Amino acid sequence: MTEEKKILRKTQRSSHLSIMISMALVLFLLGLLGVLLLQANDLGNYVKENIGISLIIKPEADSAQINDIITRVNSTQYLKSARLISKEEAAEELQKDLGEDFIGFLGHNPLYPSIDIRIKAEYADEKTIASFISSIKAHPSVHDVQYQPSLVESINRNLKTITWILVIFSSLLILVSVTLINNTIRISLYARRLLIKSMLLVGATKGFILKPFLLRSILNGFMGGLIATILLAGLMYGISVKLPEISMISDYRILGIVAAGMVSLGIFLSFLSTLFAVNKYLRYRTDNIY
Repeated sequence: MTEEKKILRKTQRSSHLSIMISMALVLFLLGLLGVLLLQANDLGNYVKENIGISLIIKPEADSAQINDIITRVNSTQYLKSARLISKEEAAEELQKDLGEDFIGFLGHNPLYPSIDIRIKAEYADEKTIASFISSIKAHPSVHDVQYQPSLVESINRNLKTITWILVIFSSLLILVSVTLINNTIRISLYARRLLIKSMLLVGATKGFILKPFLLRSILNGFMGGLIATILLAGLMYGISVKLPEISMISDYRILGIVAAGMVSLGIFLSFLSTLFAVNKYLRYRTDNIY
């Protein structure tokens, strides 16, 4: 009898572990998509605010004229940041990129001073940028303005497409996840259907039979969500280490929101699936349970 109890406990532990791992993996995927969806707006803003607009200044412009241009640029509501790049700084950057001293070869510095401009995300559309450039380009000391209008349109279009893809994929994954978790729990409880029915036949109430299963389902859901949170936090930390620039747009409050969501969803789905499965076996006729 003792040996039988050991085998039964071992089987139950294995079953609970299988449920927790299955739930953790499913919740991890849902959590990852949740982070992407919640950060999609921040990611979009980050990309938009890094669209480069280069204001080329005429070489004969003096410091007063350059300061006047900077004042005009800084006074606009569209501006996120602006950085003046002198001829010397531009030459140093180009030399680093080329790996050669082109000034020594040419005998002079052919580069113009410029202002590197970044626009606020909410104004990063083709019409607004074109209007901004038109007003700045009218300054007599501005030689040219360089930027890629097709890039702006492409970024906005692609961000909308990616957001919709994530929403659709998340919806499908939630449907698949609910089905998978439900089936996993039902299969686990199928092996205990005889015990459930036997308890009912000897006079146990439905509430008495349901209680231990539902308490265990809450624990399984909580542990599954906790494991998924640890996996997701580890992935986000790894990305921050390998790609430091991503940490600029990472908001760990989002991880907290997603973690709470995963744990809550794990508990809810586990509880609901267990409730339905146990009630199903309680309603079975004795001759149909075998």
